[in-house]
Parts: sequence; C-alpha cells; structure tokens
Amino acid sequence: MADEPARPDTLQSLERGLAVLQVFSSEHPRLTLSDVARLAGVTRATARRILLTLEHLGYVRAEGRLFSLTPRVLSLGFGYLSSLNLWDLAQPFMQELVDQTHESCSAATLDLPDIVYVARVPTRRIMTISLGIGSRLPAHATSMGRVLLAGLPDEELDAFLASGPFPSYTERTVVDPAELRTAIRRVREQGWSMVDQELEMGLRSISAPVHGSDGRTLAALNIAAAAPRVGLDELRNRFLPRVLATAEEISDAFRRSGKH
Repeated sequence: MADEPARPDTLQSLERGLAVLQVFSSEHPRLTLSDVARLAGVTRATARRILLTLEHLGYVRAEGRLFSLTPRVLSLGFGYLSSLNLWDLAQPFMQELVDQTHESCSAATLDLPDIVYVARVPTRRIMTISLGIGSRLPAHATSMGRVLLAGLPDEELDAFLASGPFPSYTERTVVDPAELRTAIRRVREQGWSMVDQELEMGLRSISAPVHGSDGRTLAALNIAAAAPRVGLDELRNRFLPRVLATAEEISDAFRRSGKH
C-alpha cells in the first residue's frame, strides 16, 4: 500500500487504517509494531499513529510490545449483518435442513478472494476447521465460493481468475485458472456446486445459490460433511435436493422482504 499512487476522491489515511485492522487474523492475533507495518505495507511511523488512534477508539489494545484487536471491531461488521438480516430470515430454514441431514449448514457472501460466513447452524459433530459468523475461507477452494463466483458478471470473474496463482490446500485443490473457469461454468449451468476435499482432506460440501429480489446471487448455502461418513452419491442424491429446496425457500423469503 505504501507504494500505491494517491487516488482522487479517496482518503488514504482511512485506507491505511482499514489495512492495519485487516492484518490481524487467527494466524496473527497479536502483532508487534514492526509486524503491523510490514503486513500492512506502511512505515513504522504510520503504523504507530494508526495503532494509537485505534487504541484510543477502543478497537485495539496494547500489551507491552504486542497489539491485538478488541471485541469492539465486531461492531464494524454488525451493521452489515443487521442490514442484510440474513440470519433472521434464513435461520429457521437452515435449522430445518440441519435437522433433516444432521450435518452443519452455513451461508456466506463474497468478499474476494474469500467468502465470509454470515450465518451458520452447526451440528454436534467436530470438524477440524472451526467456523463461525465472520470466518473467511478461500473462494476458489470451497463450494460456496464457486457458487458465488458463478454469480459474478463475466468481467469480474475474468479479473478474479487473472489474479492467481491460487494457493493449494490439499492435493485435490483446483488452482489452474482454466480448470477453475471450467468448474465455475459448470456451476452456472447446473445451479449448484460440490467440492470434494479441496480445502481440507476428509471434508466435502455441496452448495446452492440464494437469490435476492432482483434475481442476483446474494449468498450461498451449503451442507458440509465428513468424507468417510457421507459419500459423493449420498451428498448428490440425498442432500442436494434438500439444499436446493432450502436455498429456494430462503430466496423466496428474501423476495418477499424486498432484499437485494
């Protein structure tokens, strides 16, 4: 970011402040000043001013040389979740789907290059990946990501595919842009996506789009299951019809509410 040219009608200090907030993650929950500067691409002096400002506002706390986020940062995303109202509308349908399948159900939206979880109904089963509202996963390696990518206009999809290389998470992860394009085109044609152990070995999922009142893909809905317990045929033949039906019920609820 430090090397980017200034853009008219933008506030660079705000851009840098948001960049600093985004360097904190599950891999980097506590960072030194030097770490923040390096990860955000700003100078140490700039990072120090931003961190002190965020600390004054209550978004960051300092413990010795280490900085970390406070729960107040959740308020930044709560406004989005509240305006979307996806959880209130979708939760009863998602709960019914979980009761039918005994597998976890999630909904996510697109924030390239990731998907962001906006609703989730877990089961009692334990998965290696711990997920909740606000969790981010790579769009290219997830069934919900491919559903959301399939809903993009062609020019936006082209730009995303040109942004590679894409990271590989297992030996099954599709990382070649041409292969990804083929997979996403198939999702567009069939209206759903199934990903088999591309994000994590032993984990497979199936997803369908949730549409807003204007017909655009607003979110994706999925069921995730352990591969040793649920075969691909069962996922496709038993779970897919229920996922599609639930996604359509949620879409109908969105259309009635006027959500876009």
